[in-house]
Amino acid sequence: MSRIIRSYGLFWKADDVYWTTSQMNADLCCHPKNRKSIQVNMRDQVGIYVLYEGHNMVYVGQTGSGSSKLFSRLKRHRHDHLQGRWDTFSWFGLRHMLRGGQLAAENMRTTSSVRVSLNQIEAVLLAASEPYLNKQGGRFGKRATQFMQIRDERLGITDSEMLREIWERLRES
Repeated sequence: MSRIIRSYGLFWKADDVYWTTSQMNADLCCHPKNRKSIQVNMRDQVGIYVLYEGHNMVYVGQTGSGSSKLFSRLKRHRHDHLQGRWDTFSWFGLRHMLRGGQLAAENMRTTSSVRVSLNQIEAVLLAASEPYLNKQGGRFGKRATQFMQIRDERLGITDSEMLREIWERLRES
């Protein structure tokens, strides 16, 4: 049975993305959970995304039905009516990762049983909203891969990394 959701990323930080003006340099880099040696760029992912302020869900959208892909949709929200109102995002993609670390073609077909479809929809809702009374996590299935965000190195070190470095230097002197 086929799966709808093939890849996903949970609670990625907008501050760890380099919001370039060039689509060619746009990156949403990540690695599969437990496989740091593989790096994938999800900028052209299609599916559903959720924007948060802290852990409060503020917006749900989709990407891929037109020409907009994940990076361009997120970037647009940094300048539209949602500007300054979100700092974290999750995404649930229809495209899976190929062996070489590339995204599969967009012209995929999704067919699944009612049971599988309901499990996938429930999994998206549970992962996106984290309801405190749900003890069970969602069931994406074996073929859905969670991806962990990689901070764009063009951003330099974080404030906490800088403070840690200063602290270490002070301790050494």
